[in-house]
Amino acid sequence: MTCLLNELKLPETLRHLSPQQLGKLVDELRSIIIEVASKTGGHVASSLGTVELTLALHAIFESPKDKIIWDVGHQSYSHKILTSRKNKFHTLRQFKGISGFPNKEESPHDIFTVGHASTSISQALGLAHARDIKGETFSVVAVIGDASLSGGLAFEAINNAGSLKSNMIVVLNDNEMSISKNVGSLSNYLTAVRTSNLYVDLMGRIEHVVKKIPQGESLFESVKKLKDRTKHIVMNFKVDVIFEEMGFKYFGPIDGHNIPLLMSTLQYAKEIPSPVLVHILTKKGKGYSSAEENPTRFHGTGPFEIVSGKPVKNGGKNKTYTQISGQTIFKIAEKDENVVAVTAAMVDGTGLEDFAKTFPKRFFDVGIAEEHAVTFSGALARGGLKPVVAIYSTFLQRAYDEIIHDVCLQNLPVVFAVDRAGIVGEDGATHNGSFDLAYLRTIPKMTIMAPKDENELQHMLYTAINLGTPVAVRYPRGEGIGVTLDSEFCKLELQKGEIVFASGAPRILIISVGSMVYPSIEVAKKFKDATVINARFVKPIDEELILSTAKRFDRIVTIEEGTIIGGFGSAVVDLLSYNNINKPVLKLGLPDQYIEHGTREEILKMLGLDVDGICNSIVQWTGPSSSVGLRR
Repeated sequence: MTCLLNELKLPETLRHLSPQQLGKLVDELRSIIIEVASKTGGHVASSLGTVELTLALHAIFESPKDKIIWDVGHQSYSHKILTSRKNKFHTLRQFKGISGFPNKEESPHDIFTVGHASTSISQALGLAHARDIKGETFSVVAVIGDASLSGGLAFEAINNAGSLKSNMIVVLNDNEMSISKNVGSLSNYLTAVRTSNLYVDLMGRIEHVVKKIPQGESLFESVKKLKDRTKHIVMNFKVDVIFEEMGFKYFGPIDGHNIPLLMSTLQYAKEIPSPVLVHILTKKGKGYSSAEENPTRFHGTGPFEIVSGKPVKNGGKNKTYTQISGQTIFKIAEKDENVVAVTAAMVDGTGLEDFAKTFPKRFFDVGIAEEHAVTFSGALARGGLKPVVAIYSTFLQRAYDEIIHDVCLQNLPVVFAVDRAGIVGEDGATHNGSFDLAYLRTIPKMTIMAPKDENELQHMLYTAINLGTPVAVRYPRGEGIGVTLDSEFCKLELQKGEIVFASGAPRILIISVGSMVYPSIEVAKKFKDATVINARFVKPIDEELILSTAKRFDRIVTIEEGTIIGGFGSAVVDLLSYNNINKPVLKLGLPDQYIEHGTREEILKMLGLDVDGICNSIVQWTGPSSSVGLRR
């Protein structure tokens, strides 16, 4: 059978195709996405839901002259295939392959490199104003999901766009889902619009009657008023009024899987000289039954069997740090009714499913609103509760001011369970948790812990919840070490590290933290004269242990899975300097750059943070004589 995608010059020829040809492309695109993602993993459900929309956008607009901006970007796989990346699509999310998100270094059709929610309307508005100031003529379209629309940044942009009145189009892709099920008033509001068949039927009848009246054109304004009143009577609220009162012309809701309807609506919106919002309804996972039935699991999935939809086993046998975190918080909450959990649209991703089901009154999913999650948690703490904010490192960045102003300045006992710290793998630069150690350790009254394994993680969470001050416990993505878990939790002594390996003469002292402790032990075993400290605390660091030990060693190495600039190693150097200990220090960690996608193992090897890489760095730093210290 002929493959249209192989025959066409894309995306420019799309506007010349028949509806039948476009329908064939829909099937081909979905087939490619499912086939590739079944091997590479990825954001399947979101991208399957936007195939028709993507075709319509590229048929009406002339990308890259016209700017199509994807919010978050996990729905952009069709866009990648249609913009000269079909032959590379099999490398999706693979090391040195194409990114799973829009990436401006990858294609001129990717206007921005993105991966976080609620940014597209602000970006579209900025581009539209730059266009107007420069006297240029091109269209700007922002595609944003209903979940991302709940983010504060999106509302700030809508408010500004309405007052500035630049020509731009916002496509609201309404599929009732973020990563987990949408929550909040806006979600309920849009659901009412989607499900109001009475309103749709009644309005259809009114329009049909008006068109038959000879003076129908003159009744246009009256019908428009009647439309608003009808919507108000039938629904008790008017979704279009929200956006029209904010300066947008509103169209919708319309079927997001009807290409001719999408194209005609977008073409009309293109001609309107003011902000336009096109509200479309789509089904997440469209065209693949497994994803339609379980859109949450197929939001971001690993490799899977196409026929059954079941995940392909990767041989992992240990529980993940996320699972240990979730079960620990759950067990503590069973005995302490003041413990509450907060997440920002990441119930499953942060391991809180059981907590949410068992303690619904003590669980809060605030939607894609990280800033609110932090300030809200601070107030929960002020009210006498013990909130745990379970959040990815990369998303916690968005609430930096709230951590400072609304938690730490008030010295409120909020616990931040910082998941996916360090290298996250295939999601790449926008999702790596590179910076949390550096930005958190600058904040007064903040305590920071990083466990060497999953057993230490559970004790750290227990310690943090009962400490009574702001605490961050950061841990990596993926499986734990596989150590035996203690049956009872215990409080760790504050600001105390431990020596976990000692060998031979006091020549090289390795001070490591978190996920780098076990690799450091393996490194030390390759030398005859190395000792390893598990720091445990990044702030406050164990000054007594580090100073007393450092004095006895010739050289000191710090190792962390966080940015070198301002990170844990900097804290050690500051401590040594302040105490007049003048010893050579080698700081190993993540470099001052945004780090590409690939498996965690591939990236750590590339950065020299695997065992062999660390050994090589130490040998190069200490000089040729260090080879004597290596065990053969």
